[in-house]
Amino acid sequence: MKRKNSKHNKIYETIGNNIKTRRKENKLSQEELGFMVSSTRNYIGCIERGEKAASTAFLFDIAKVLNCSLQSLFNGL
Repeated sequence: MKRKNSKHNKIYETIGNNIKTRRKENKLSQEELGFMVSSTRNYIGCIERGEKAASTAFLFDIAKVLNCSLQSLFNGL
């Protein structure tokens, strides 16, 4: 289910796209990334599609695994 606030949707979609791009650059599947951050492929997919909002701590863990800064996940906002 999509969130009703389109401003937030744009933020979540941008972060999700940045995660997906970095994940692919690191040649990781959603399942592999999920395992590395103690999550599931489904949850990673929801974040990448902008369907779920991840906590800052979780985004930090993702950035660490993807060898990028937390700030880089917010590029384009």
